[in-house]
Amino acid sequence: MKAQPRDPAKGRKRTGARVAAVQALFNAEASGETVETVLDQFLRHRLGTVPGQEGFEDGRVEEADASLFVRILRSAATESDALDTLIAKHLAAGWGMPRLDPVIRGILRAAGAELRDREGPPARVVIKEYMDIAHGFFGGEEPRFCNGVLDAMARSLRPGDF
Repeated sequence: MKAQPRDPAKGRKRTGARVAAVQALFNAEASGETVETVLDQFLRHRLGTVPGQEGFEDGRVEEADASLFVRILRSAATESDALDTLIAKHLAAGWGMPRLDPVIRGILRAAGAELRDREGPPARVVIKEYMDIAHGFFGGEEPRFCNGVLDAMARSLRPGDF
């Protein structure tokens, strides 16, 4: 019997919150709506289980730590300029934020919001979590790219973690 691929957030509420945060940041950017509007939509319609809706395939995150989700999104929104400056500082010459895939921008912004919180989880945990998310969205070189930027961001924000 072949094993079924596991949803990366199944049974892991903090991971689910991070996946939802990346999705919400992407949605806010794509729709032009404020992060607060998208946050409200996710809390009402996208987090938790609903009969007949199976999860990621239907745009739902069944298991998510709602308080972590809110913290990440609000931090990413209120610190957006500082986060974008931080991310851009760790991109290769000639690369700018607009050149990044919007999902990658969401991953880097959400991870950056967590890394800026000195009371948050260790930097290596944040990097691993967002790398799992990157692998869930991409099959090519994108996760490796994210890893390089996240590592550089973490080392500049939390040098004591290394």
